[in-house]
Parts: sequence; C-alpha cells; structure tokens
Amino acid sequence: MSEFKAVPAAVAGATLESPQQDFSLAANSLVAKLERLRHLFGCRLPDLEVYPSPSHGYRMRAEFRLWHQSDRCHYAMYRPGRGGRPYIIEHYPPGAPAIAELMPRLLAGLNAEPELRQRLFTAEFLTTTGGEALVSLIYHRALGTPWQQAASALSRQLGCSLIGRSRGQKLVIGADHVTETLRVANRSYHWRQYETGFTQPNAAINREMLEWAARHGRGLGGDLLELYCGNGNFTLVMAGEFRRVLATEVSKLSVRAAEHNLRANGIDNVDLVRMASAEVGDALAGVRPFRRLRHLDLASYEFTTLLVDPPRAGLDAVTIGLAKNFTNILYISCNPLSLLDNVVQLEASHGIAAAAAFDQFPDTPHLECGVLLRRH
Repeated sequence: MSEFKAVPAAVAGATLESPQQDFSLAANSLVAKLERLRHLFGCRLPDLEVYPSPSHGYRMRAEFRLWHQSDRCHYAMYRPGRGGRPYIIEHYPPGAPAIAELMPRLLAGLNAEPELRQRLFTAEFLTTTGGEALVSLIYHRALGTPWQQAASALSRQLGCSLIGRSRGQKLVIGADHVTETLRVANRSYHWRQYETGFTQPNAAINREMLEWAARHGRGLGGDLLELYCGNGNFTLVMAGEFRRVLATEVSKLSVRAAEHNLRANGIDNVDLVRMASAEVGDALAGVRPFRRLRHLDLASYEFTTLLVDPPRAGLDAVTIGLAKNFTNILYISCNPLSLLDNVVQLEASHGIAAAAAFDQFPDTPHLECGVLLRRH
C-alpha cells in the first residue's frame, strides 16, 4: 500500500523526490495506477469511471526556486536533503500555456533588472484557463520603493499582476487574485482564486471532478452539508442540485473567496460558516451552541447528503461519526490510502455505489479518487 505516496514536488515545481522511488513512466502510467487502486480496494470497488489528464499544459500553478550564478538567475529544482548544484529548468511541459509563455519573459525581466533579482528566492505562478496570470516573487530581504517601481514596469511589460513577498511584507502590483471560469453541467461558473489560497492545480481534471460530483448528486434530494469547502470549488456547482447547502471551511482566506464566489455567481441557497468539521458535528448533535450559527435554524435543514474533500489524512474519527448519519456521502480524495481507511470505517453502514479515478498528476504515483457511498 506504500505505492501511493505524496505527489512528487517535481510536479509542483520545487523539488525532486528521493531517487529511491520509482518514477518511471511505466510504473506511474495511468494503467499501472488503476491496477494498484483496484488491488488496494479489492471487491469494495465497483466499475470505475476513469478520467485521464492531458499529457502536458495541464498545470495551472507552479513554484520554482531561483538559482543565482554570475549575475543571472535560473529556475531550478533541488533534491531534498542534498546540497550542491540544483537542476536548472529550461522548460516545464506540465505548465499551462500562460505559465509556458510567462516563464522565459519573466526570467529575462529579472535578469535585466538587479533590483528585482537581488536575493530573490522563489517564483510562484497562478494562472487560469483564460490566460489570466499572477506571479509572486519571494525574497530574503526587505522590499521598498525601488522594488515597487521596477516591479510595476515589469508587470506592465508582462501583462500580469506581480506580488513581492518578504518577511512581514506583501506588495501587490495589480491584483492579488485571478478569476477562473469553467463550464460545468451546461453553466459557466467563476471562481476568484487568491494568491496563497488553495486551488485545484489541474483545471481539466477539476472540471471532470465537478461534472462527476454534480451528476451523482443529481436526484438525491433534500439538503447538502459540505465540509472543507475551500473557495467554493464544489459548492457553486452542487448548489444547483440541492434545495439548500450548508458549507463549512476553517481557512479565513478560503471563506473570503467562497463568499465572493457565491455572490458573483448569483447563488443564494448556500449558508457558509467558518467552522471545523468537529464543531459542525457538535452543533448538529446539539452538544453545544455556536455564536457563528446563531443566524441559522439547523433544525430546518433536511440533510440527505454529505460532501467531503478532506486533506490527505482523510476524515478524523469525529467526522466519521458524523458521516454515518447521512444517507449519501460524496467523498473526493487526494489519497487512496486514507480513503480506504475511511471506507472501511464506514462499511458497516455504507457501501460504495459509484467510484471514479481522476489522473490529476499524470506520470506520478498520485491519483485522485471520488466515491459515492450509500447507506445499506
């Protein structure tokens, strides 16, 4: 079961995984990953819907270290725990078209202006399918007026927003967000995505996950409880499939984005609260009241379905206890191992009615999964 490891950071654009791991194309092909998944779940897994990723140009965000040599800087990757010279990155095939177009132009601009290059540590790209782009530059020094002037000129030259970061500083040239638009279930949705906020990195696969979740949520009826809603990635689409939605998230930045996205898309049947999943369980069970919920009548909800998209560790014991009360559980997982653990914990009350595999990071060991669990 150790075959499913964290996504190699080479895919994320920062470091390379340990050379002991097998990152050959054969070992990490979608066929091989599906075989491992089927072996892992055994008879618990029904027919699997499979969604392959484009082979290149799929990644909407990326991060690179900057290697300085002879008054020039280069995009680079390092092996973790090893010193010495890094790998210089000339091309990044996974990068979306906007990243591929910006990388050489940004590098040329940095190398032409010492003020922008001095003690620059990292460059982070955030882009959209429509070509909108935001670049964050992270430094090991304080940034002042000379940096702002040079960055403003480079921002105009590149046609994108720039953000300069150092300890205790965030200087924004343009905007600190981009807006992604995807067409899902015959409607276009718009998501504001903030710099440093979590977003799905593979837009093509994200669209497939949204379509899959909407299709399997259709006809379930009643109300939806969504935990870990982030910036409203699933919330916007799932709101049309249920009478009402109660969505929860703990990150302040994600809640801010989700609130904007609900308003911008004209969605008015969602109540969004900043709460942890354990707190939601206590509130629904009447264990204790929460001021953050004083404007809501929890008894008026008729929950039939729970939607979760948890961190790699999966659902904790408290959330598993909450999940057992729902007729349907839509579970999006970035880690098949923790997903299996949770499925086993729930199988006395629920079984897998539908399952999908989403190849969010092609040619790596990583595989995203979705399951619909129904009460026996």
